[in-house]
Order: sequence, then C-alpha cells, then structure tokens
Amino acid sequence: MNALALNVTIPAHLRWTDVRRGEEFTLQTLTVRLLPEGTPAAKAYGRPTAGGRGAYVSFPVPDRPELTELVQAAAARAAELWAAAGR
Repeated sequence: MNALALNVTIPAHLRWTDVRRGEEFTLQTLTVRLLPEGTPAAKAYGRPTAGGRGAYVSFPVPDRPELTELVQAAAARAAELWAAAGR
C-alpha cells in the first residue's frame, strides 16, 4: 500500500495566495495523505488568481495553527471512513 488520501476544500477564510514561476495562485484545496508509517502529510492546490485555465499546482501548507487543525481533522475523518469501510 502506498498512501490513503482525502481531498479537502479550504474554507474561504483560511485560503491564501502563493507565487510559482511568477504567477500568483489562490490555494483552494488540500490533499491529505496518510503515509504508510501512519503519519499525515498535506499539500495545498490552487489555480491562478488572475483566472483562466492555468494548471492546478501544488504548494506546501504553511505552518499555521488553523491549517494544522484542518489537516488533523481531515486525517481523523479519513481514519473514521476507512475504519467503517473495513467492517
């Protein structure tokens, strides 16, 4: 098994922007993965702030308490879902 993953929409009040290759992106979702050793990992994904059909690009999740809480809640929910599926 590689990793289990859950996609989470970042609430509007927690979203942020970041720049990649000179283009600003608004981060809108998190992919939270449960790694084989049992620890969660997350990446943020977003689209160009200016709009258009730009790539959906990944970024690291900033070390902010409210985002850490969102990742932990997503990991806990994923664990609940997987446990229920195994019954």
